[in-house]
Amino acid sequence: MKKYYTRACNFYYGSISKNLVIKNKTLPLNGNLNISFDHVEILSRNSVKKIHIKKIKKLPSFLKKKVNKDLKIIVKKKKNFLSFNFKNIPNIMGILNLTPDSFSDGGKFNKKKLAYKQVINLFNSGANIVDIGGESTRPGAKEIKSNIEWNRIKILLKKLKKFSLSLDTRKSEIMQKGIKNGIKLINDVSGLSYDDKTIEVLKKNNISFIINHAQGNPSTMQINPKYKNVILDIYDFFEERIEYIRNNGIKHKRIIIDPGIGFGKNLKHNMKLISNISIFHSLGFPILLGMSRKKFIKDISGKNDSKKRFGGTISSSLFAALQGVQILRVHDVNEVVQSIKVFKKLIGN
Repeated sequence: MKKYYTRACNFYYGSISKNLVIKNKTLPLNGNLNISFDHVEILSRNSVKKIHIKKIKKLPSFLKKKVNKDLKIIVKKKKNFLSFNFKNIPNIMGILNLTPDSFSDGGKFNKKKLAYKQVINLFNSGANIVDIGGESTRPGAKEIKSNIEWNRIKILLKKLKKFSLSLDTRKSEIMQKGIKNGIKLINDVSGLSYDDKTIEVLKKNNISFIINHAQGNPSTMQINPKYKNVILDIYDFFEERIEYIRNNGIKHKRIIIDPGIGFGKNLKHNMKLISNISIFHSLGFPILLGMSRKKFIKDISGKNDSKKRFGGTISSSLFAALQGVQILRVHDVNEVVQSIKVFKKLIGN
């Protein structure tokens, strides 16, 4: 049987959005009056149809039932968890890589005093949470042993127990140690597929976590990545992972999905994903996007230095905010937060 997907689109913002919702002309995204929509795209593997929400009632009964079911999920209010406030979006996840070989800031904060100072700086600049990693998962990166990864991060984690921190790791052993040292969120770039013991660690500790999509592993993922339909393939991946999680006894809703920009995707894939990112709202979980300083910015602009991709980071971040993305993972927290504040003021939000 043909499978259909629903994407909210044609968004409104701020006071305009509020007025339209009150007049029943738009639907609020996640119950937030500041962002609403009046059209949906109905997608299948071989078709795309855009319709006004008032015309859903004219659809064939089976399709109307499917779209209305998705709409209930899309408009349902998100419950806050950890330090995230889903009424005031986007939330900001700051990045701190304690690695010598990360693509943008590798080696920059390896000294513990510099790392601690940077975490404080990220929070002071407006980060809701900071993601700390001891293993690079950039394209072409090689796997490292658990003891090396842990030795890079352990002192800092112990020093920062009172802060809201996320741990960027694929290894269950590192997750367990991190949780004992105050970690509140697990960010597994493998989508829980690297380590079979990961699911038990997450279940036992009842901890929040991020499901990231990646095609292949870091050492090979950028070698000619292919999809039948990048948007729907990744949507199906998340459905499968969510079912796997539930079947393994994890019932809580403190889960975040990350489509994995740049993780086994070429420029065309990345652009398709970002421009259609609102399709993932119908899964019912907060969306995280990590676009900061990534290669797609260089591919479009022609600028190669990863440290000079502020413009592309900010523009893609603002676009994601306009699509209702709840969390942005960024290096340059101050610049992104500043751009969002100014932008919101300009649109009356």
